[in-house]
Amino acid sequence: MVSLMKGAPAHVSGGRTCLQCGVVAARADATICRRCGLPLGAPPRSEGALASCPVCYVTTADDGRLDSRANPGRRIDMVDHLAEHDRFPVGDDEYLESLRRGDQIRIGRWDAPYDMVRRYLVTGVVDGGSRRSAQHGAIVTAMAQLARWRGDRVPLIGDQAEWAEARAAVGELMERYHRTRR
Repeated sequence: MVSLMKGAPAHVSGGRTCLQCGVVAARADATICRRCGLPLGAPPRSEGALASCPVCYVTTADDGRLDSRANPGRRIDMVDHLAEHDRFPVGDDEYLESLRRGDQIRIGRWDAPYDMVRRYLVTGVVDGGSRRSAQHGAIVTAMAQLARWRGDRVPLIGDQAEWAEARAAVGELMERYHRTRR
């Protein structure tokens, strides 16, 4: 990821990015994207899949750009958006990585798929990914309950002690993950 330092130019890709897939030109004289074949900087195809950020999971708009957080009112490509995450992190990923065990994450006394938990912390959506169903366990159930009812404010009919304990563990993780980094 490119770091935006104070005084560094805001536009790090220099307009050499494909707005369809987000690939940066490998050479300064390149005019066509080596991945999807579109001219660099050209609007994305209307029928093509748009690029999604691997950090915050947001998908580009129809013009292949996203709103800038550093410069409100400015539209930027995916490369510049990724660079802005250095200044505007979505959460404490270093802490989350410390809980990781391979492709799983340990939350309290439970394990859950790391990618699914991170996506939930960032977006609030419980998603097993394309063509996969979510691995159901106490943590996934807790995330689904939190996403639907937003915490323990609503008493759940037929609630189980393990679900309540898992919701508390996920709630603590959410609070810790979203603390602003200093």
